[in-house]
Amino acid sequence: MTTQIVADTSVIINGNLSEQIESGSVRNSEIIIPQAVFDELQSQASNHKEQGFIGLEQIQKLNKLSEKFGLKITLNGTHPSIDEIKFASSGRIDALIIDIAKQNNAILYTSDNVQHLVAQSQGVSTVFLKPKIIHEELEFVKFFDTETMSIHLKENQYPLGKKGKPGNFLLTKIGEDILTKDYLKMISSQILSATNISDFSTVEISKTGATVVQHNDYRIAITYPPFSESYEITIVHPTVKLSLNDYTISELLMKRLTDRAEGILISGAPGSGKSTLASALANFYHDQGKIVKTFESPRDLQVDSGITQYSKLDGSFDNSADILLLVRPDYTIFDEVRRREDFVTFSDLRLTGVGMVGVIHANSPLDAIQRFIGKIELGIIPNVLDTVVFVNKGDIEKVYDLELKVKVPSGMTESDLARPVIEIRNFENNVLEHEIYTFGEENVIVPVAKRGEKMGIEKLAEDKIKDYFKKYDSNSLVEILSENRVKVSVNESCIASIIGRGGTNINEIEKLLKVHIDIVAKDSESLSLNSSDIPFSFSESQSSLLLTVNREYTSMHADIYTNDKFLASAKIGKKGQIKIPKRSDLGRNLLNFTNSQNDIQLFLNDY
Repeated sequence: MTTQIVADTSVIINGNLSEQIESGSVRNSEIIIPQAVFDELQSQASNHKEQGFIGLEQIQKLNKLSEKFGLKITLNGTHPSIDEIKFASSGRIDALIIDIAKQNNAILYTSDNVQHLVAQSQGVSTVFLKPKIIHEELEFVKFFDTETMSIHLKENQYPLGKKGKPGNFLLTKIGEDILTKDYLKMISSQILSATNISDFSTVEISKTGATVVQHNDYRIAITYPPFSESYEITIVHPTVKLSLNDYTISELLMKRLTDRAEGILISGAPGSGKSTLASALANFYHDQGKIVKTFESPRDLQVDSGITQYSKLDGSFDNSADILLLVRPDYTIFDEVRRREDFVTFSDLRLTGVGMVGVIHANSPLDAIQRFIGKIELGIIPNVLDTVVFVNKGDIEKVYDLELKVKVPSGMTESDLARPVIEIRNFENNVLEHEIYTFGEENVIVPVAKRGEKMGIEKLAEDKIKDYFKKYDSNSLVEILSENRVKVSVNESCIASIIGRGGTNINEIEKLLKVHIDIVAKDSESLSLNSSDIPFSFSESQSSLLLTVNREYTSMHADIYTNDKFLASAKIGKKGQIKIPKRSDLGRNLLNFTNSQNDIQLFLNDY
């Protein structure tokens, strides 16, 4: 007696039905393929979805097996409507398949547990073919070794791989055979089959001509026509997992990350190590006892198992944010802030009080800040971002600090030009480098000129102004801000006599010198001629400069000068050491502007 079997989409695509025939478990049977299954696979293939091609190839294989084993394969049922195919994910095609099994009094073969349960509840005989775990290694794994960051497999080309570490890698040929389309389709078929049977594999993106899969810790991007002109598979695999201790981080920055930084932006070029740092930061906060979540698409950050990784909910991170607020995280790692809606979601979450760490593609930390302009209101950018970290060659190269002030922008002189200004300062030495403000109807980012060694006419002008103010304060300090504006720092007791009654005296001085003069009291950053420097020893490690003082100064602060020029303030750490990364701006300045230890002075700074 011939047994009638209805095959659904799942057992065709994963090849389980073919295996049942080859193993002899299915004999003397008529295999009915519902017309709805065939049309769904045809629709997927027409839209260049890989599952469609795999399913149609499996049907061809079933036809060949039927001839070999004496089985009968037939199409049955009516063509589904366009809407039924469109809503296949909602169960319309599955319902048509069950109807075919009912009408033919047949046994339904499926690998979909939901379909199996629904059929049983409707009194339909069903066989559940549980997906088998494939123990053999996937084909692409052979191209990886411990140094391979990513492989690039393209039709009619040699296989290539990036070997090394972020920021220091080499693209090399990793095979001697030119890749064929059939070979690449075999690899992609293996990958997609694995997603159906593994709890550690998911299809993150499936579009016409492109599929993105996260398989264990491999991020796989498969592209084919019409999206790309030929078949290509790119697979990225992390080679290192770092902690914050593996980065060049000053004590000041570590304190910021630990105590106050809650609007962090990690920027850098592709392959610079942004996501690696984001993973390290996520694990750091998790180890501190914080609740940490991630927003990723695809979900490829290498984080501890206690950190939950969220993807897009119904195609949007905005929907994911609604759920996120209900679970009350302390920190959220937002990997790849790219689309306009991502910037808005990131900002909204930060303003609700969630600590945010964003990852963004940018060639400089300033470019990263610029990408927020126009996406959110200018005035709230410092409330969203407080620390901007730039990663290059796998390490932290520069850090910016943002603060909103109402002031006259640098380079302007009239007090009535005061406006809200976002100051962008180098975090390590607090030097103002850029300002963001509204000029006319445009938001502009203006670099603040760095005051280097004064030469020529500028030096003569400074000396003349300094000589004039010696009669008020013999140790007055003069800083030329622009062509027609200077700042003069004097002892606070001298200010009243310089200003004069009703400002008459300072007005006369400005007319005489033909510049606008800002009179300020000397602050703690000014070098006092009466102060004494701290004795220290100078040494170098592979990555840092070390200034070592007596241990009695531990945890105190010191001002660092070169040739009587203030550079930065630093905290004296354990063992009486000030550790300065060579890659930092302060480290570069010390190396560039000093010839020996005698050019460096340390002055104790009582905070």
